[in-house]
Amino acid sequence: MSVGIVAARYAKSLIELAKEQNVVEAVYADMKLFLDTAHQNRGLMLALKSPVVRHEKKLAILKAIFFERVNPVSYSIFTIITKKNRESILDAIAEEFITAYDEYRGIQKATVITTTPLTEELRKQFNKIVADATGKTVELEEKVDPSLIGGYLLRVNDRQIDASIKSRLNELKLQFAN
Repeated sequence: MSVGIVAARYAKSLIELAKEQNVVEAVYADMKLFLDTAHQNRGLMLALKSPVVRHEKKLAILKAIFFERVNPVSYSIFTIITKKNRESILDAIAEEFITAYDEYRGIQKATVITTTPLTEELRKQFNKIVADATGKTVELEEKVDPSLIGGYLLRVNDRQIDASIKSRLNELKLQFAN
């Protein structure tokens, strides 16, 4: 079974448990904390993914880092995952949980890439475009990439609108090459 499917199942179970225990927000914060820690400390994920490091040692590492800092529901998933020998996918489970949380809260994440920082008016327009298309509350991530030359690139899930001058120039280049 693929990592994504397994991670999604664990994340779904975790969000259901968090709903039952009325700690969804706390578990969400804990999953973000875990991902931030894993991204900042490459050694943590290397240890969790290592077949050489014993599962008891991996659980001890997780306990030392997170036991005092996270909700008991979040820590219980660390324990369960480690006992099931799936600690190598804890980062994928945390990412899937965050996706499930966004779905639960009706949040749609979108990324807009422009050549200059967005004005408040443009930000509202992009929010409206995504909100109208998805019917959800929009969480817009803004990035600046001067190599686009002009225009924008808007990504929502696996969909992308490329209205950049860079892509238009590349299309013209391809047309002239033929």
